[in-house]
Amino acid sequence: MQTLQHSRIVTDTQIMVGKPVNRGTRITVESMLRKLAAGWNVEKIIEAHPHLTPDDIHAALAYAADELSNITVSA
Repeated sequence: MQTLQHSRIVTDTQIMVGKPVNRGTRITVESMLRKLAAGWNVEKIIEAHPHLTPDDIHAALAYAADELSNITVSA
């Protein structure tokens, strides 16, 4: 089920080889997560990509969390 936040995230094989991106951009969820992991805050990401909003970044986080929740871990 796609939530409103996930409506901001799209996949298209013609854009970034099908990696999830923010709608209307070529900015991947992976790229935003890596920036956050490197210590960037939301404001710094928006400064680097002014067409993004805080909601876009939060949608990427929600998307990643939902994707991780679908992983099956074996013992």
